[in-house]
Amino acid sequence: MHVDFAPLRIPFRRRLQTLVVLQWVFSFLVLAQCCAALFVTLLFTRLWFVSVLYATWWFWDRRTPSRGGRSSRYVRSLRLWTYFRDYFPIHLVKTADLDPKKNYIFGFHPHGVLVTGAFSNFCTEMTGFQTKFPGLKTHMLMLPLWFRIPFFRDYIMSAGLVSSDKESAKYLLKQEGGGNVAVIAIGGAPEALDARPGAFTLQVKNRKGFCKLALQFGVALVPVFSFGENEVFDQVNNPKGSFLRRLQERLQALMGISLPLFHARGVFQYSFGLIPYRKSIHTIVGKPIEVERSENPTLVEINELHQKYIEELSNLFEEHKTKYKVPEDRHLIFT
Repeated sequence: MHVDFAPLRIPFRRRLQTLVVLQWVFSFLVLAQCCAALFVTLLFTRLWFVSVLYATWWFWDRRTPSRGGRSSRYVRSLRLWTYFRDYFPIHLVKTADLDPKKNYIFGFHPHGVLVTGAFSNFCTEMTGFQTKFPGLKTHMLMLPLWFRIPFFRDYIMSAGLVSSDKESAKYLLKQEGGGNVAVIAIGGAPEALDARPGAFTLQVKNRKGFCKLALQFGVALVPVFSFGENEVFDQVNNPKGSFLRRLQERLQALMGISLPLFHARGVFQYSFGLIPYRKSIHTIVGKPIEVERSENPTLVEINELHQKYIEELSNLFEEHKTKYKVPEDRHLIFT
C-alpha cells in the first residue's frame, strides 16, 4: 500500500489546526470512556472523595441537561475553535433574519459521521452565529446516554449541548421572551450510516416528532443544510441488506448510537486514519417556516407541516447546490 506522507515543511498554523481537530475526534470517540474510567479508578485511590463529591453533585445536578444545560461562553469562544474552523474551513451562511424574541427549531441536515458543521456553527462562537443572529442562543440536542457519564457531561454541556429527550426540547421552546434555538440533527444516528462523499440521502420521511413540537409550542421551523458535511470522511461500504449494515442497525437499536466504520487521513500522512479531510463545509440557515400553535395537533396538521418542511428543505438545497459544486442532476433522497 502506497502511503502519501505529509510534507516536513508545513506552516505551524496548519499543524495547530490538525492538532485541534485531533483532540475533537478524540473527544467524540474515547473521551467519554476515559471519563468513566477515571471516575471509577479514583474510587480505589486516596482521592476517592473526589468521585464521591462528584457523585453527590451529579445527583443534585441530574436534571440540568434537560433544563437548558449549562453553556459556557468562555468555552464556546476559546481560540482553539478558530483552528478547528479553519482546518476545513467551515462557514455559516445566513439567508433570512430571525426574530430574537421568538424560539426556533433548527432542523440540521445531513447528520454526517460526526455532525462536524453543526458542532462548529452551533457549539462554538467561531463562525459568527451571534453576529449573524443577535439575541439567539443555540442548544444542540444530543442523545441522553452521553449525559450519564461523569465529567464528560459537564464538558459537553459547556459547549451548549443538551439532552435530546422530549422534556429537554419542551423546556427550551416554552421559555417566555424567546431567544432559544433547539438544534436537532433530524436524521439522527441512523443517518450517519449513509454518510459518505457524494451522498444526499436523508432520513426524514418517518421523523415527525420535531413537527409535533413546533405545532405544540407555535415555534418556527428553520431548515438547515450543510454542504460538504458528508465529504470529510469516507466510510466502509455498507449497503442496506448487507451483513455489516444489519449488524450496525442491530447495535444501533440496542445502544442508541450508530457505529459507522469511517476513515479519512492521518496526522503525518494522507492515506489512512481517523482525521477528517480538509474539505470546505458551508452550513446554510434557511428561511423560517412560521407555525400556528396547536397544543394538541392532529395527525393531519403534523403531516401537512412535515410535507411543507420537506419542500422548503428541498428548495434550500436546490437554490444553493451549484454554488458548492453539487452537480445539477443531483437531488435530495428522502427515506
